Amino acid sequence: MNDLIVLNKPYGVICQFSPHEKHPCLKDYVEQPGFYPAGRLDTDSEGLLLLTNNGRLQARIADPKFKQEKTYWAQVEGVPDEAKLDFLRRGVDLGDFVTGPAKVRVLAEGEADKLWPRQPPIRMRKTVPDFWLEIKITEGKNRQVRRMTAKAGYPCLRLVRVTIGCLDIFELDLALGEWRFSPRRP
Repeated sequence: MNDLIVLNKPYGVICQFSPHEKHPCLKDYVEQPGFYPAGRLDTDSEGLLLLTNNGRLQARIADPKFKQEKTYWAQVEGVPDEAKLDFLRRGVDLGDFVTGPAKVRVLAEGEADKLWPRQPPIRMRKTVPDFWLEIKITEGKNRQVRRMTAKAGYPCLRLVRVTIGCLDIFELDLALGEWRFSPRRP
């Protein structure tokens, strides 16, 4: 049953199939009629994106009431601070909503090296330190992870979704811009 596509979405690609004046769109990568994103990934975010032609499956993946855990790797400015990390873990008041508790850990040195290079590369500042966080959430609202890290005092430089449920971009061995039908459900 080929009703679920996994795509490693590159930076700068907009999550729609209709052409866009400034950004490449999903149709530039996936030529399968009747498929639509099951959830979204911001244009300036990268990584695992699911597409389906099955409405019930789309709802199960995208609707927060099903508590589908998503894992993000965020490269942020600053240095690890336990108080700030606990702030993220407890849930963050973003003004328009309060996030649920998040699972947060600092990635080990070199762990993010298995990511592909971002094009274009992020701007690095020699005087501002940065590090990688792993953040697991179940909501996935608009720009949620970026807003959470900013509220904690960690501006986000790069954001990559690496898992949705049991689907893991590294286990799927998807090159940047590559897609395939998924034999498993998240």
